[in-house]
Amino acid sequence: MLASRAVRILRALLLPIGLTAGLAWADEAIIGHVKTTTGQTYLVAAGKTVAAQPGAALQKGQMLTTDHTGSLGVTLLDNTVLSIGPDSELVVVEYAYSPGRNELKLLIRMTKGTLHYISGVIAKLQPEGVSIKTPTGLIGVRGTELVLRVNPWDIQ
Repeated sequence: MLASRAVRILRALLLPIGLTAGLAWADEAIIGHVKTTTGQTYLVAAGKTVAAQPGAALQKGQMLTTDHTGSLGVTLLDNTVLSIGPDSELVVVEYAYSPGRNELKLLIRMTKGTLHYISGVIAKLQPEGVSIKTPTGLIGVRGTELVLRVNPWDIQ
């Protein structure tokens, strides 16, 4: 809360001279980090695409993509592990991890590719709070691990 107040104050001070563009990152909370990459992997947000690198911070709403040579390993703050295979696209649409306030939610939208999911704290404390949406359905995660494959060419 203090950080967001500081950002608002800085914007108010810098707005008259047009120096607020670099503060956009401060509004978005970090939800996890890239741990491993192979091949071509990317993070897409606000129309900008950057190569995914180990250690890169992840934010809610970013698209994680891989091409036919790529794979991406991600760990979220609650220790959820996402292993994303070649030719994949997914977005962490919703992420809330505040066990003390009982705010626990993870919603992933996957449009194509493969995903190996290993549950973290959110699924252990509130299993109904974890879902993966695909073009053809919604998967409620109730276990600790799953493998998912989405073939966009099979969807009619």
